[in-house]
Amino acid sequence: MIKYSDSIREISERLLKECRVDMVIGFRRGTVPMMNEPCFAKTPEEVQAFVWDSNCGINLANYLTDRKEKIGIVAKGCDSRNIVTHIIENKIKREQLVVIGVPCKGMIDKHNIAARFGGEILDVAEESDQIIVKGHDFEETLAKEDVLQENCRLCIHRNPVIYDELAGELVDEQQDVDRYEEVRRIEAMATDDKWAYFDDLLKNCIRCYACRNACPLCYCPTCFVDESKPQWVGKSQDPIDIRTFHFLRAFHCAGRCTDCGACQRACPVGINMRVFTKKLEKDCLDLFGWEAGLSLESRPPLDFYRPDDPDDFIK
Repeated sequence: MIKYSDSIREISERLLKECRVDMVIGFRRGTVPMMNEPCFAKTPEEVQAFVWDSNCGINLANYLTDRKEKIGIVAKGCDSRNIVTHIIENKIKREQLVVIGVPCKGMIDKHNIAARFGGEILDVAEESDQIIVKGHDFEETLAKEDVLQENCRLCIHRNPVIYDELAGELVDEQQDVDRYEEVRRIEAMATDDKWAYFDDLLKNCIRCYACRNACPLCYCPTCFVDESKPQWVGKSQDPIDIRTFHFLRAFHCAGRCTDCGACQRACPVGINMRVFTKKLEKDCLDLFGWEAGLSLESRPPLDFYRPDDPDDFIK
């Protein structure tokens, strides 16, 4: 995927020179390994900082909310689906955007890689399907497929669903992927076992809200955790407050989440909060045949009424 960098720079430079956009949002090399960071290029010269590799896991759609400029934006498959959701929810207009689509074969899991080494990681490089990890006294080559983010292992929409420019050839989509095996396993647990599972899952949460801040769907002017009149959830480290925060945030993403993995990637303690959104994603697919962000013409199932909506849950 590294070869996409030159194409992204060329397209971005052209868009700015032709004054088709006011800025291009892409990625530049981060200050620490495995954490490339958003880059806002407003001149043709600034696009030279753009890079693309398997460390571009942040969802750049997060930076589109209520913008007024004409914007070029680099988007892999899940990012493009969130862009579709932003357009449907009137947070940005389609005519404001020039989408630079990037076919994607997955982002690497920085938590996974960090856990494999005892010492500090100084550099992570990518060559073809290999990841080269270097530290003070070690260097090791890993197969990329062994250190992919879990959401990327399960992704069946690697190509952008909307784009105006394409940075590379479309890739083959994954077939015969069981996206909900883990969800079904948890669904089958006894009630006490589920409670214990979620206790263990959330025990390390420090309520930093990195998951919320990284999520392109969490754009409310005032988050429910910050409301004081009324106060919906306490600010403490009480387990019930922690559980309430994660459950309610997940429900706010129901029918909207594209499983981009930005929440889990941002978590400093490595909590897999995708467990919640993945369950809701499965329910939307099972009940409504719905996957978020695939079409600009279709309304999400939870924002409009259909006479034939399933109502078996009404007692």
